[in-house]
Amino acid sequence: MFRTADAIGVSRIVLSGYTPTPIDRFGRVRTDFAKASLGAEHSVAWEYSDDVFSAVKKLKEEGFQVIGIEQDKNSADYKDIELSEKIAILMGTETTGIAPELLAQCDAIAEIPMNGTKESLNVSVAAGIILYRFLDR
Repeated sequence: MFRTADAIGVSRIVLSGYTPTPIDRFGRVRTDFAKASLGAEHSVAWEYSDDVFSAVKKLKEEGFQVIGIEQDKNSADYKDIELSEKIAILMGTETTGIAPELLAQCDAIAEIPMNGTKESLNVSVAAGIILYRFLDR
């Protein structure tokens, strides 16, 4: 996701929960992360928040429209979402997605329609689709 974020020009990534960061908890560079991101961890600003709810609240206070990417009864096709000037995209986990309590904090919920037999995409693939659709404007 860091390479995709770099390619499209994302200003920053906020990591939370058990999502790995480029630096481990002891301050050491994670070689597995560096190998996957190919240096994009140096070209895209990032921060870590222990509490995703606080991170979302802070983004909203900064004027960001927070859009959750999730299949939900309240979601709309990602191509139909009205975007503000500043947007923050919230991605969930591979297996459980975004918690309902967190979805309730989103300004919009966008869904990528699934036409095959599988109900979801890999998070990094979904992020790529969304980032290019929302930010390449």
